[in-house]
Amino acid sequence: MTFNTGAMKTTSDGAWQGDNSLNHALPLLIIQTVLVVFVTRTLAFLFKPLRQPKVVAEIIGGILLGPSAIGRNKRFMHKVFPSWSTSVLESVASIGLIFYLFLVGLELDLSTIRRSGKRAFKIAVAGIVLPFVFAVGVTFLLQRAIRSENHNIGYLQHFVFLGVSLSITAFPVLARILAELKLLTTRVGETAMAAAAFNDVAAWVLLALAVALAGQGHKGTLFTSIWVLLSGVVFVAAMMMLVRPMMNWVAKKCSGEEGMLEESMVCLTLAGVMISGLVTDMIGIHSIFGGFIFGLTIPKGSEFANRLTKRIEDFVSTLLLPLYFASSGLKTDVTRLRSVLDWGLLLFVTFTACAGKIFGTFAVALMCTVSLRESFTLGVLMNTRGLVELIVLNIGKEKKVLNDEMFTILVLMAIFTTFITTPIVLAVYKPSRILNLGSKKPSRLTDMEDKFRILACIHGPGNIPSLINFIEFIRGTNNCRLKLYVMQLTELTDSSSSILMVQHSRKNGFPFINRLQRGAKHDQIATAFQTYGEVGQVTVHHLTSISLLSTMHEDICHVAEKKHVAMIIMPFHKRWVEEHQEATEEDLGQGWREVNQRVLQNAPCSVALQVNRWGGRRYPQQPETSVAATKRVCIIFIGGPHDRKVLELGSRIAAHPAIRMLLVRFTSYKAGNEGPNHNLPTSTNWEKEKELDEEAVNEFKAKWQESVEYVEKNATNITEEVLSIGKAKDYNLVIVGKRQQLESTLSTNIDFRPEHAELGPIGDLFVSSGNGITSSLLVMQDRETKAFSVRQQESRVL
Repeated sequence: MTFNTGAMKTTSDGAWQGDNSLNHALPLLIIQTVLVVFVTRTLAFLFKPLRQPKVVAEIIGGILLGPSAIGRNKRFMHKVFPSWSTSVLESVASIGLIFYLFLVGLELDLSTIRRSGKRAFKIAVAGIVLPFVFAVGVTFLLQRAIRSENHNIGYLQHFVFLGVSLSITAFPVLARILAELKLLTTRVGETAMAAAAFNDVAAWVLLALAVALAGQGHKGTLFTSIWVLLSGVVFVAAMMMLVRPMMNWVAKKCSGEEGMLEESMVCLTLAGVMISGLVTDMIGIHSIFGGFIFGLTIPKGSEFANRLTKRIEDFVSTLLLPLYFASSGLKTDVTRLRSVLDWGLLLFVTFTACAGKIFGTFAVALMCTVSLRESFTLGVLMNTRGLVELIVLNIGKEKKVLNDEMFTILVLMAIFTTFITTPIVLAVYKPSRILNLGSKKPSRLTDMEDKFRILACIHGPGNIPSLINFIEFIRGTNNCRLKLYVMQLTELTDSSSSILMVQHSRKNGFPFINRLQRGAKHDQIATAFQTYGEVGQVTVHHLTSISLLSTMHEDICHVAEKKHVAMIIMPFHKRWVEEHQEATEEDLGQGWREVNQRVLQNAPCSVALQVNRWGGRRYPQQPETSVAATKRVCIIFIGGPHDRKVLELGSRIAAHPAIRMLLVRFTSYKAGNEGPNHNLPTSTNWEKEKELDEEAVNEFKAKWQESVEYVEKNATNITEEVLSIGKAKDYNLVIVGKRQQLESTLSTNIDFRPEHAELGPIGDLFVSSGNGITSSLLVMQDRETKAFSVRQQESRVL
């Protein structure tokens, strides 16, 4: 069926009137968008274990939807991607692309080039010049091997487009790879980012030259191309001299403490992006160049830039940008590479592209006294390609400089070079070390010689009330010196705002104490703890960890070791909040649960898992600064190092005048009758463990006999006794050890199948659904006396 695009209706009259929605622009665009987003997000999920940037999944998803795979079905292409819909799809995708390049301009800080000095400049120049030199031979070979359909395009146009595509470093893709590898704020990362920033600016200038030369082939002369370039220079100068001061004024107006992102300012900015794109298109340069330049005019690091990014990035990068990859995939036909010669050309181009970027960067980095390993790492990082490469290739295809075979070869080259970046960097550059803490004497929670240091991790404002309540419990009296490090845990995403937050919250690859908070959520958290620190006489420091969930424990363990904390407090991945006088369960997901598990395995100190059931309250307007009413705490003691650590913590809590404590000790246990259990001590150590338990209990009783109630119970009824304590509603907090010496008895007595093994058997009893427990829970784990591994930036200078 043939459609007349001039008479094409936007919407249909509906299926009930016999109208097919697929024959109309808007319904078809919706179907195309949903299909593209589904395919690209599915591939991104599949590639996530490989730690690949999302752009790889989006490019491959676009190719799969094109004539290389699914699009080989002619009926599918005719129904879902008919030829008449191409202009609509590409127009919407181009709008998304303009705004995405605007976000890239917002993210690109040109001052990083000046801060990194001559080293980054030399590395960037080498990464551009050598690929252009290689492009001389590649262009000659491709022109001879692949016949061009447009005879008006000469060697110069081919050479410029190929040179740009071989020399590009994708700045936004590189930023995300560095953030995931925790290298963004290291010396290697900062050098790579500065060199990529210069490379990106140079690439856009060269792209403008390429577009101008491509237009010369069929619409004008060399004189016309010169006018295009001069007009582009005038446009950039006007934007920097006239528009940039105006945007500085807008940013100041919207970045005060009470500053709101006014709708008029948002409209002004978005209109400016579109107008800039229109002007560059009228000049003869692609419209995306205008969006990119407008992004450069907005001051970097300003609150206005952060808020504006959060406003538009999700819609642009999640919904509109994948359409651009789909439209690119429709032009990519891998089946055109039929002969051995075609595949040989692909290998040759890929090898040349990698050799030019990696060897050029590597050689110059060595000349700049960078170590061998770090020089090679810089070369691999600078070899990253992605979206910018695809933009160049699409423009070349649109201008008929690149035919189908050349386009396909260069797209596949871009995918491969980006795909190999992360695995090679992980294999070559591992800035980590092994710390053996087994020889160090474990710190006691009752030591008063120095400030008691705690690292408390939170997911968000919802964790603040329970954490402050617990800190009040262990603060004891005003004479107790306590230093609290609060670490805000945030998952790293592909968004531009996430990358900006990484740059503001990390230093030398790891979190550092924030001097200035950014964003409403962080302001709320910082204000709450600042107020509590002043009123509660607690020294509070705030940090932010923005990381992949799979590596977030490295940040936590690093800070714990560096600050010499005695205890890490981790929030449980489930919590209970009050909704209409009923407690409802919130589950943050398996990813956050695995963060806790990794911290328990690798922590250099004691770890407390906090299960919040404190009244199911949400975050109040003013945090509690004291335990005004009497609170009741119950400690369950069975035996073992974890339970002895509970007694140490109990000694600090018992010092609080407004707390009433009960110590429940389960006795009558014997060695050898519990069955096989690797967590139990051997018979030779059993008596020693028992002696240590007796000593700890007697010391605790002697110190707090007047203020702590002591009860002994028989271990044969431990299940019923534990459940009765939890259901009694008499205690605000119950504290238990993670592992006890009766684990196997518990297992046989209550048919123990752990739903939450990280809490231990008793902790799992308290948390498992259906038991009617209302008390909050704290599960203590003593430090594991084994080596643990944390990532750390090496101290030597590049």
